[in-house]
Amino acid sequence: MQRYIVMRAGQSIIALIILSMIIFALGRFTGDPIILLLPQEASQETEDAIRAHYGLDQPWPVQYWKFISNAARFEFGVSIKSKRPVMDLIGPKVMNSLRLGLAGMAITLIIGIPLGVLAAVKRDTFFDGGAKLIAILGQSLPQFWVGIMLIQFFTVQLDLLPAAGTGGFTHYIMPAFTLGWWVAAAVMRLLRSSMLDALDGEYIKMARIKGLPEYKIVWKHTFKNALIPVLTFAGTYLATFITGAILVETVFAWPGLGRLVYDSIIWRDFPVLQTLVMMIAAVVITVNLAVDIAYAYIDPRIRYN
Repeated sequence: MQRYIVMRAGQSIIALIILSMIIFALGRFTGDPIILLLPQEASQETEDAIRAHYGLDQPWPVQYWKFISNAARFEFGVSIKSKRPVMDLIGPKVMNSLRLGLAGMAITLIIGIPLGVLAAVKRDTFFDGGAKLIAILGQSLPQFWVGIMLIQFFTVQLDLLPAAGTGGFTHYIMPAFTLGWWVAAAVMRLLRSSMLDALDGEYIKMARIKGLPEYKIVWKHTFKNALIPVLTFAGTYLATFITGAILVETVFAWPGLGRLVYDSIIWRDFPVLQTLVMMIAAVVITVNLAVDIAYAYIDPRIRYN
């Protein structure tokens, strides 16, 4: 098991290094940020001086080495646009997006897993039909519309929940539900399908012949074997929740990473853009690594292969 974890961690580090090269090059291809900062009447000497101040006059390999070596020491430089340290800009927004993403994933699992198991165990019954209806609505209704309707009902009509911003527990309810419902619907459908396949297995029939209680058959044997595809799906979307919930953050005026990514692209703010994309890539790679390790614990055949 240790060898498997070390091997996957090494692959993740290599992937992150390759991504850093791609991110660095693509950022430079968008153009020169100094042109956006200076007025048109600025002299060439002023332009050259500011470009030299930010190290943009150096060859790309030199700039990349400086970027990656500083990043290894968790030093990410200063924003070209705001003149503030990059981490001062990103830090609070990362935590806001992280909290919202985890809350959205909690909603996904709380709704999706029980409904998926119930729909499979009670196949072709009223419970199955109700779970399918929830799934259809969750995957059909646009997130921004769901968010607006929640604000209209719970804020405007009932005055129960805050409509925007961060704060206490109540601030998380509507954005987390809006973020998590769509994925909960997909998790429910995926888990139901996997559970039905597992319930038809020969080992389940043998367990019933031996007289095992139904709850043990469902939760100990069937659920565990049906969980692997759900882990993949949920793990991927956890990274998306944390790094890319732009629509939900916009509807609820949530101060997360989405708007900051957009602004850094528009202003060609290389230090902020590089750091943001690297952090997003690191989150995605780390989540995928955690999912792979969870696979290996659930199904020992994976680590031996």
